[in-house]
Amino acid sequence: MAAVADGSDSAFAELLRRYERPLAGFLRRQVGDADAEDVFQEVWLRVARRASSFDRSRRFKPWVYRIALNEVRSWWARTRPEIRSTADAIELADPSPSPTSDAVDVERLLATLPVEQREVMVLRYQLDLSEAEIAEVLGVPRGTVKSRAHAALSSLSQHVRAERPH
Repeated sequence: MAAVADGSDSAFAELLRRYERPLAGFLRRQVGDADAEDVFQEVWLRVARRASSFDRSRRFKPWVYRIALNEVRSWWARTRPEIRSTADAIELADPSPSPTSDAVDVERLLATLPVEQREVMVLRYQLDLSEAEIAEVLGVPRGTVKSRAHAALSSLSQHVRAERPH
């Protein structure tokens, strides 16, 4: 990021190369394929604009995912203000679950969580961020990350047990 802040196009291209795939996947899961590219471009515009203000004592990964998460939140507010969570979006799109197999529908289960818990789960298990990185991305204490993860895992466990045939 220091090189990007100094105007290095090759450093910016290297950051983009390193983070393109995981960041694009994260955005597709959050906003869908149709809008992921637009949000992806907004994230990288923000990275470029804020390069000079990047705190060089911090790590880039949590910083860029915080920008991405904020862009996702802005996208939801702009495109569907009546939808307050991913659960609302899935409910509107497909109100009936389709139990066609014994496989667990992870996206549907995640959508049942409150947004704060879902964000922790996505950042931890889909993006493989550490608790400290998640705390940095969300701007909350590490203990809050732990309690949200614990509550989410408990809730997900209950949902899986309830959905399994006895």
